[in-house]
Amino acid sequence: MSTEAPLLSSGSGANSRRVSIDDALALHAGEFGRWQLRHFVLVSVAWVLEALHTMVIIFSDREPAMVCPAGDGRCGDRCAGASAGWEWAGGAASSTVAEWGLVCGERYKVGLAQSVFFVGSMVGAGVLGHLSDLSLGRKGSLQVACVLSAAFGLLTALSPNYWAYAALRLLTGFSAGSVAVLAFCLATEPIGPSRRGAAGISAFYFFSFGIAACSGLAALFPASWRVLYVVTSVPSLLYVVAVTPFVSESPRWYLVRGRADDAMSVIRAIASTNGKHFPDDVTLKLDGEDEEGKNVEEPSSASIVGMLRSPTMRTRLVLSVLVNLLCSVVYYGLSLNVVNLKTNLNVSVLFNSVAEMPAFLLTSLLIDRFGRKPLAISTMLLSGIACTIGSLIDGVGVIRVLRMACGAVGIFGVAATYILLFVYTAELFPTVVRNVALGCTTQATQLGAIVAPLVVVLGERVPFAVFGASGIVGTLLLSYLPETMNKSMYDTMAGLEEGERSLLK
Repeated sequence: MSTEAPLLSSGSGANSRRVSIDDALALHAGEFGRWQLRHFVLVSVAWVLEALHTMVIIFSDREPAMVCPAGDGRCGDRCAGASAGWEWAGGAASSTVAEWGLVCGERYKVGLAQSVFFVGSMVGAGVLGHLSDLSLGRKGSLQVACVLSAAFGLLTALSPNYWAYAALRLLTGFSAGSVAVLAFCLATEPIGPSRRGAAGISAFYFFSFGIAACSGLAALFPASWRVLYVVTSVPSLLYVVAVTPFVSESPRWYLVRGRADDAMSVIRAIASTNGKHFPDDVTLKLDGEDEEGKNVEEPSSASIVGMLRSPTMRTRLVLSVLVNLLCSVVYYGLSLNVVNLKTNLNVSVLFNSVAEMPAFLLTSLLIDRFGRKPLAISTMLLSGIACTIGSLIDGVGVIRVLRMACGAVGIFGVAATYILLFVYTAELFPTVVRNVALGCTTQATQLGAIVAPLVVVLGERVPFAVFGASGIVGTLLLSYLPETMNKSMYDTMAGLEEGERSLLK
């Protein structure tokens, strides 16, 4: 059906009242009732799946201890491995490093496999994000992403050599890297404006749980990295089969695609489950419609090209991409120290996943009190200042503890910013291009994840200086973005442009 058709339900009449989806939720269906809670939980479980696919490489590519079975220390060069008499603790099948000898001159391949995963995520976020705004929809794109990530994850377990393994990690990144973005839009779009921020922040608990679950699975299956890939991939298939049939498509996507009756059916289902009465004379409209109910925005503008043609959208997109890139460099850079702690890897990863939760809790409590912009600026500035101070501290002796404390404060602040940006970015863009915009910012995030390891190897103090500068520059860029708290989510770019002009009058 053409999006230029009047977006009225079939039962609408001359005296019907036409309202936006945000108004329909706030006035009649309920902003966050039983329907939204159930839907939010079912959709957000997908975050667990992305965490499993992303973090499994920490355990599959770990470097086990090497032992000299002779017991007399007469084994040869460690880089020669088995040929010099060395054996891997836990067996050669315990990790890719042990099976393919990725040590010494081959160690770069471990980082390469991680980088190509995020390269795949960059591409996949753009492609699947664009398709979710167009033909596939939010739900359909999520299903495709889960099926593909499961298939590529299972094939990874059968990798005959390193290069096949790296190629399959690239393909897994293409599909799995967009799961969280797709789930975020699908979970939050049916939620009213006053509850959307706190709900969006809560989705990140599922990602942290996924990291903890990955650590648990790695502890249960330590003997084979191939088995670990199987047990972290199968849940994606189970999710598609057992969960997605009970998930609804976004009513906002239905509306912008000209399927007003389907959008109305979802809104009425929300009202019914929430114990609300939805008036028969109320119908839905886009914020870009004229008085006759026709969509005044050209369908061709619902793309990245259309965003770049719009001055408001262009500015927001460029700023959002840069801020997400800088935030990602700091977040992943400060997080990459796990393997250098020289402690139990499973416990360290579990600890890190739990340590971020206070930032999630604090952000969810404050986001609807102080707003998106002030909170994002405060947390990113906190991280930038902490990292800058850390770069000035000489890490010798006891004073090294102060640098560790600066790092802890830095990751607390940037973790809060990281989750804030998901909510903030989603609200900055209209429905018709929301997932395209989130796809672009996710690509920037993945680029930051690729750059972060390169910064970490620069030494002890230089990385802190880079992270500090990134946090401060990101803070300055955030100051140019508008506040979105308690504002309606626009459906079209024409509606957003008109709304922004009205605010300036």
